[in-house]
Amino acid sequence: MVGGTFDPLHDGHKRLLTRSFELAGPEGHVLIGLTSDSFASRKNHPIRPFASRKLDLERFILTNIHSTRWAVEPLDDRYGSAIDADFDALIVSEETLPVAVEINKLRREKGKKKVDIHQISCVLAEDGHWISSTRIYRGEIDVHGHLLK
Repeated sequence: MVGGTFDPLHDGHKRLLTRSFELAGPEGHVLIGLTSDSFASRKNHPIRPFASRKLDLERFILTNIHSTRWAVEPLDDRYGSAIDADFDALIVSEETLPVAVEINKLRREKGKKKVDIHQISCVLAEDGHWISSTRIYRGEIDVHGHLLK
């Protein structure tokens, strides 16, 4: 399981998604929580509609992933179905690791099994700072981390 707003879909997101599919393997299943429009509206920059972001995700997956099953579900809060669903692993970035720890705590409180947490390193831009959607929207970098200013 992996989640995010994925807007715009940048190299950091692509690393996160690719690692999720690698860990699932060809016999596995990846569930991608994509923030709903109402949940994404809390961001401090504009967010494209859910349908547009989902289409970008689907294009990336269909172009780069060839055998693993997957699905996208709307994410209306920080946890989505991760508290109650039966799955094996959460794949997160350095930035979202605390949410994964919180999910396992809430799962334990509900008597659910703990899930493995796999953290990837954030992708760095040319300036050595993380690639982020906020930086892209500010016009500092492009989706590959190349400096624009």
